[in-house]
Amino acid sequence: MECGIVGLPGSGKTSLFQALTAHAVAVEIGTLNPNIGQADIPDPRLHEIAEFVPTKKIVPARLEIVDIPGISVGGGTSHVAVLAHIRTVAALCHVINCFDAGADPVSAYRDLKLELILSDMEVIENSLERAQKSAQSGDEEAQRRRDALQKALALVEEERPVAVAEWSAAEELAMRGYGLLSAKPILVVANVAEDDLYGASDGVQALKAAVAEDGGTMVVLCASLESEISELPEDERAEMLGSMGLREPAVGPLARALNELLGLATFYTAGEKEVRSWIIRQGAMAPEAGGSVHSDIERGFIRAECYHVDELRELGSEKAVKEAGKLRSEGKQYVLKDGDVVHFLFNV
Repeated sequence: MECGIVGLPGSGKTSLFQALTAHAVAVEIGTLNPNIGQADIPDPRLHEIAEFVPTKKIVPARLEIVDIPGISVGGGTSHVAVLAHIRTVAALCHVINCFDAGADPVSAYRDLKLELILSDMEVIENSLERAQKSAQSGDEEAQRRRDALQKALALVEEERPVAVAEWSAAEELAMRGYGLLSAKPILVVANVAEDDLYGASDGVQALKAAVAEDGGTMVVLCASLESEISELPEDERAEMLGSMGLREPAVGPLARALNELLGLATFYTAGEKEVRSWIIRQGAMAPEAGGSVHSDIERGFIRAECYHVDELRELGSEKAVKEAGKLRSEGKQYVLKDGDVVHFLFNV
């Protein structure tokens, strides 16, 4: 899962990147190159499984993070380069300055949203002209593209993101190659001051209302504080978080919100060598899920032996799960559930 962190200059997005990656990446500032890193996704269920399944290693799923240079409103060469970076990621975290007393979070939110929409409008208008010409010849695929592009154009002309509309599977397929920026799932991050950790200020509340009006999702955090905490030794982080009234580092709520936005689920593999979490799309069948572990599993899939982490928690061991008849043997059509613990059988 690759997420781009975006925002206006001075929004604190690079502080968030440093917090999420625990300062593991040397950050470049003042260039058009993105900073790229990874963050382990905290998952209490992963550690629960390891309590019941003796193992040598615990391996969490990872979030790929791209810190995209600050976007300047109004165009220019740097503007074009930043938009090109945004086009490559699956989802966006839009970081908004809510920590400065003079900041206007709602304007910052709307400014970036409008930049994405205007970029899409140019792409849609150019693509629609070509699709209309091809559609006149009776090309059915071009007709589907034309219809979908006309629907998208109507949205952006009203300064509405493409993502707000309901799209059929056929329409999504027709639009897939255009890389529209306002079609991407966007998580709004209200970057607050240390004395407003729960986002009670008027600015944050106004931003929350504006995001809700668009049907969006917002999380509240203090990037500078999270960055400081991430530099602490592992055994001191929990103590520091607790002293600030925080339950977990920012990557936890961010990853969960992104999972929901992107329609993702988590499954687990558990054995003597390692207990590991894996991220898949909701609705993925067993062979596809196996392919995220290794391509050979998808290619030579035989069956998946599954139980749910709740059953392991209730019964206390894998042996007890089997004895209780809770271990299921599932075939190729099985849709994995969030929280499944899976052992794949395959032959290549």
